[in-house]
Amino acid sequence: MSEFKTHLVAEALTDTVWVIHEELVYESDEVGLIIVPGGFQTDFASVPRLPVVYEHFGDRAHHESVIHDYLYRSDSFPTVARATADAVFLSAMAVRGKSWGIRYPMYWGVRMGGAASYHRRKVADQLI
Repeated sequence: MSEFKTHLVAEALTDTVWVIHEELVYESDEVGLIIVPGGFQTDFASVPRLPVVYEHFGDRAHHESVIHDYLYRSDSFPTVARATADAVFLSAMAVRGKSWGIRYPMYWGVRMGGAASYHRRKVADQLI
């Protein structure tokens, strides 16, 4: 059964970029153990800053977004297909108790808009 093994410990570097201070460990039914290293930078979920969209979906899935951002990096371990990374995101949201009305729109958002970000960065790349 999928589960987060550790809690997210992160600090804001800017309004949109965060750094992870401790490993975030997630056991995924889809791909096995995922360990996001301390020092990893993330923008959490890249929800458009449109008033209604951000009001409903912004700041909703931080743990899950870190895992997803990590799996989108070209040298993540494990390295997975984009569709698999998106499926892990969906299941991680379910593990964290996100409602159907949150997780499926966010999942479809990354399915439709994530291609431009997939494998564009490496794990150690800085966002700022």
